[in-house]
Amino acid sequence: MAHQERVGEAQAEEKRYRLLVEAVTDYAIYMVDRAGYVSSWNSGAARIKGYAPGEILGKHFSLFYTDEDRRAGAPERALEIAARDGRFEAEGWRVRKDGERFWAHVVIDPVRDDAGELIGFAKITRDLSERLQAAAVLERSEEQFRLLVQSVTDYAIYMLDAEGRIASWNAGAQRIKGYRPDEIIGQHFSRFYTEEDAAAGEPARGLGVAAREGRFEKEGWRVRKDGTRFWANIVIDAIRDDAGKLIGFAKVTRDITERRDAQRELEQVREAFFQAQKMEAIGQLTGGVAHDFNNLLMVIIGSLEMLRKHTPSDARTGRLIENALQGARRGASLTQRMLAFARRQELTLTAVDVPELVRSMMDLLMRSLGPTVTLETRFPGALDAVQADANQLELTLLNLVVNARDAMPDGGAIVIEAQPVEIADAPDGLKPGRYVRLAVSDTGVGMDEATVARAVEPFFTTKGVGKGTGLGLSMVHGTMEQLGGRMTLKSQLGEGTTVELWMPVSETPALAGAFAARRDAAQSSDDLHRFVALAVDDDPLVLVNTTAMLEDLGFTVFPAASGDEALATLRREPSIDFVITDHAMPQMTGVELARAIRVERPDLPIILTSGYAELSENVDISLPKLAKPFAQGEIVQVIAAAMSNRTPATHPNHNLDTDRP
Repeated sequence: MAHQERVGEAQAEEKRYRLLVEAVTDYAIYMVDRAGYVSSWNSGAARIKGYAPGEILGKHFSLFYTDEDRRAGAPERALEIAARDGRFEAEGWRVRKDGERFWAHVVIDPVRDDAGELIGFAKITRDLSERLQAAAVLERSEEQFRLLVQSVTDYAIYMLDAEGRIASWNAGAQRIKGYRPDEIIGQHFSRFYTEEDAAAGEPARGLGVAAREGRFEKEGWRVRKDGTRFWANIVIDAIRDDAGKLIGFAKVTRDITERRDAQRELEQVREAFFQAQKMEAIGQLTGGVAHDFNNLLMVIIGSLEMLRKHTPSDARTGRLIENALQGARRGASLTQRMLAFARRQELTLTAVDVPELVRSMMDLLMRSLGPTVTLETRFPGALDAVQADANQLELTLLNLVVNARDAMPDGGAIVIEAQPVEIADAPDGLKPGRYVRLAVSDTGVGMDEATVARAVEPFFTTKGVGKGTGLGLSMVHGTMEQLGGRMTLKSQLGEGTTVELWMPVSETPALAGAFAARRDAAQSSDDLHRFVALAVDDDPLVLVNTTAMLEDLGFTVFPAASGDEALATLRREPSIDFVITDHAMPQMTGVELARAIRVERPDLPIILTSGYAELSENVDISLPKLAKPFAQGEIVQVIAAAMSNRTPATHPNHNLDTDRP
């Protein structure tokens, strides 16, 4: 009697497997023997491939391959790989009975008996040309059905009764979900759902749709035995008996977490690439515009300064000239921000003590804030110096503090703080190493996500017309990138804004008291007017202006509009004591001119100017550099430094008259 019961249970289980396989119509699942001949066939295979069982049983499965694949030995190679590696998976063209091709996803698993001997192969084919997600199950003997389902490991294929309790369990389900058959059979399948999906009634809804429409398909999070989540594609097919009565469901689950993660990562990389392209294009345009403006401002500022010196004393005229100069200087500041965004300004990198720099700026910062805003600083007792340009960092902090003030029209609090940070990996492009994170936080109105996303775009501003250039954060962004750091922006509406500056730690300590000891200094030109200058610039307006500024200081000046003309003048006029040349010139750059001059007169001082302030990496760093637009006082200081160890050339034609104009 016990034997008969065991036989009956085995027959019932085999019947369930047969019903399970027969109920799935969207996957072709069939079996081939060791030589590749079809030994069973199901309705799903008949629907997808077009052959009735009597037409295909006993035929070689290579019949489904294209002529090209058969000639290349693809069918035999697939079985060989499946037998050797335990699995074969591929996509490619397959052929239906009527000769029509379709794109198929194929999985082949070896089928072995209880002794481990290979007895054939289980083959699952999915028609991807129609994006069908169901499995077609091969019609075979009751034992073959059990072996087929149990041998598939890449899909969790199991059966539910009409109430959703698990009635069968295959090796793929155990691998994907982590449960052994004795742990899960008889349990409700809702335990695979997340708590939130289970509470929302998703398990019952899936069964309801499958019972009503015959099939349910969805992607979503599922839970393994150990509690980890995975992203799954699930298909539920209703199983009905010959009378049409619902007796359960066939459920196919596939773990597609890796595919989903790869797709999301690809989308993120693509978005970052598009953003980088956009910012690079804007930066190139901005840098070019700033360069041209610098040349124009060079002419305007120089001419206005000389006009102010030589205009008779008149209060009204003086005010107008001073207003024009202030406007031109504001334009020069604007172009510096544009160049900072485009990363085309030259930075003088030194070891900067951040707390000392902030303390030296406190008077200036407090004057910029007004009585309704408080300013607090928070620094640790010991903080490494950062590798930065002190002047640019001061300008950056001033911009951030003024932005914070403008975001608090009714007053509020600003906090400047710094912390050391050690980075082991490389988030957002930062190299591993030690950094100082300098943060400026406010309690202002904050920004929404859309505004934060555009905040560093040049000329984008939330301030009113005429109240902001939209280049403040752009300049900060460009400066940090040029330092090898980064700027991050955190903000929420109504909760204020925090701007973080990540700057690499300097390998050398900062000089003590460097900022406290700073003071304004004026350089007299009394000892310089005896020298003879060669001024070189391809822009005629700038050349005339530079020549006039030098002559106004008492220099004798020879102008040259190109590198070749400058060399000819230098060979013709041995009295020349120094050269001041533009860098960005056609045919021969300022650096190339300097190299040519050094060949003939190696000791001749050369001053390099540039509207970009961007010089090639192989520029001799010993050359004094002057960024356009420069004022007359700046040019005096640079010339004085360049000529500090030099006396005027002595030759018969050299004019030593100190009273000459």
